Amino acid sequence: MPGEPPRPTHLDDQGRARMVDVGGKAVTRREAIASGRIAMAPATAAAIRGGAVVKGDVLAVARVAAIQAAKETSRTIPLCHTIPLDAVEVELEVGESWVVARATARTSARTGVEMEALVAVSAALLTIWDMVKGIDRTLEIGPIRLEEKRGGRSGEWIRASAPPQEPGGGAR
Repeated sequence: MPGEPPRPTHLDDQGRARMVDVGGKAVTRREAIASGRIAMAPATAAAIRGGAVVKGDVLAVARVAAIQAAKETSRTIPLCHTIPLDAVEVELEVGESWVVARATARTSARTGVEMEALVAVSAALLTIWDMVKGIDRTLEIGPIRLEEKRGGRSGEWIRASAPPQEPGGGAR
């Protein structure tokens, strides 16, 4: 009815959590892009750039962690559907005192792939944290956010605001 708030999709009539039935939806090509950042001391970023972190290649391990996490999203997020991933791409950019992770997830499915992209970014950033925590206690993660999505009933969505900027003008 007009004027009534929309009914929560993940609750049944008794208010219990449920997985949404997407069986009647069409299979469509879907894509989502998420991003996030981890701030750190400049010396830590330099160690990552220079391959001088004693635990190994931080960026390679973070990339693999992101891809693996995307594949396991439905095991981590309770009401997420298990979907077949066609691709997961992970980009990592090391700045003066930060690393930005950007994940693109693609599928042909009945439901979106946003959570897979967000989980991939989260896992990449947490992996970086784990690999450098012994040399830097100033680490801070955030923001993590959806940047774009395509496909499905709602079509295309692109975040209107540009990513936040570092002091001095660098991209976060």
